Amino acid sequence: MSLTIRPIEPSDDAAWRALWTAYLEYYETSVPEEVYHTTFARLLSADHPDQWGFLAVQGETPVGLVHAIYHAHNWRVDRVCYLQDLFADPSVRGMGVGRKLIEAVYAQADADGCPSVYWMTQDFNHTARQLYDRIAQLTPFIKYARS
Repeated sequence: MSLTIRPIEPSDDAAWRALWTAYLEYYETSVPEEVYHTTFARLLSADHPDQWGFLAVQGETPVGLVHAIYHAHNWRVDRVCYLQDLFADPSVRGMGVGRKLIEAVYAQADADGCPSVYWMTQDFNHTARQLYDRIAQLTPFIKYARS
């Protein structure tokens, strides 16, 4: 069955929610209901053009998602693209879904004049890192966060 990458649409709410929930569970976290509603609304809103996402759809079934955010960067004139969330349903892993979603982000960022794309993952995410090592450059940065 063919795989299509397309922007998230209003009718995708339930499928998007299921995929994003599975993604959050993989990272052993959850978000309040308000965050689900707000995030989905932002991904679709013309008022938030710098926050967007795609679904990977196999046949009629969404099987993966990616979210991205454009933002200014003090070391560059052009904006950069933060690929915040990437998830492929376990039933389609190893079939190129993650690669196609990342390549779709690359293409959209290029089209929008935002050629720098970056993301983070946890060090234990070995399977995904095998893909990332093939399509991006590992940087030496370590993330710190205020809780």
